[in-house]
Amino acid sequence: MSQNTVAAKRYARALFEVAAQQQKGLEVEEELRAIVSAIEGDGDIQKFIATPNIPQSVKVNVLKQALEGKVSQPVLSTLELLLDKGRTELFAELLNSYVKIQGEALGFADAVVYSTYPLNDSEKEQVAAEFGTVANKKIRVNNVVDKGLLGGLKVVIGDKLYDGSLAGKLERLEKSFNRRAK
Repeated sequence: MSQNTVAAKRYARALFEVAAQQQKGLEVEEELRAIVSAIEGDGDIQKFIATPNIPQSVKVNVLKQALEGKVSQPVLSTLELLLDKGRTELFAELLNSYVKIQGEALGFADAVVYSTYPLNDSEKEQVAAEFGTVANKKIRVNNVVDKGLLGGLKVVIGDKLYDGSLAGKLERLEKSFNRRAK
């Protein structure tokens, strides 16, 4: 585990504890997602944050002016702290760690579902229900279209892969034939 991951987990744990006390866990997650998306989607913001010639205090002031009243105080304080400490590379990892910590606390699990076409809401709900019983958690589905699949689905929950794709089934069949041939 990298030092950035460890540091991001510490910040995320502290942010989650404050958010949980204020009963704003999901709100904080949404705010973090929006901020990380805005930063990753805008090269000018990235340059501004990464420019060493701009004092951290100026960056913090700009951040405050841009976000004050639009995000909760715990999120604003955490971002200010990261900027002040020069740890801006942790923004995305902070979000990832926060989502995991909150998911564990609330009994959620995120599933990445690979399919050959975009799943509609009904199909996502069906996948969430089926794998929710397997994982014994409430599943949040993130659908990724993978044209390389021949058919079926691949579902990743945490560090577990459930491969129901046609290619996966064929691979398992081939392995069973190889074992019998030996």
